Amino acid sequence: MSFTFFKADVPVTSRWRNLPHWEQAAVTYFLTFRTGDSLPAHVVRVWVDIRNKWLQRNGINPHCSDWRKQLRLCDTSLKKEFEKIFSTRMNRILDAGYGECLLRNPSISEIVAGAFHHCDGEHYDLGDFVIMPNHVHVLVQPRVDNSIREQCRAWKNFTAFKINRILGRRGTLWQTESYDHIVRDEEEFIHYRRYIAENPIRANLRSDEFRYYRRPDQS
Repeated sequence: MSFTFFKADVPVTSRWRNLPHWEQAAVTYFLTFRTGDSLPAHVVRVWVDIRNKWLQRNGINPHCSDWRKQLRLCDTSLKKEFEKIFSTRMNRILDAGYGECLLRNPSISEIVAGAFHHCDGEHYDLGDFVIMPNHVHVLVQPRVDNSIREQCRAWKNFTAFKINRILGRRGTLWQTESYDHIVRDEEEFIHYRRYIAENPIRANLRSDEFRYYRRPDQS
């Protein structure tokens, strides 16, 4: 399987919530989603304060309701800087291990891994992934008729149902918004593969506290 990367000559659709989301058909994404309790309120407040100061330094009023629109109108380099700085910071927070960390349980992480493998080669082509105690990183390339947003939603809905049933719970398991990034080229793809492989090491996890998969047909 050969993964496809960002295509400069193909249209990209965009949408915003707290994070930017760019979507292009049949390209590879680095996707991150996390459990709903992985970011305590006091941690979020600090993150938002740092983000707001960055926006102000770059001439954007973070207290205006349209600050996301203001950022969208900025130069591409500035938007990439925003994405890089705050996605990196967010990943460091996730690695700190806040919340109940349900995914540390091997029987729970197995459900998520099984969901990833289930439609591999049908709705998408699965790359490497790592299931951390409170979040997941995965490389994936949706097929032409499948969007990354809908695929992520399907994974979350299915795994939340299965995990809640095992735990005898009801309610929200995953944070609604995910981080999705179109992989630009082969060099960036290699970077994310390395990031996924090394994430448990950076977080000082034991071998039984995470689940790592490396696609076997890749060198």
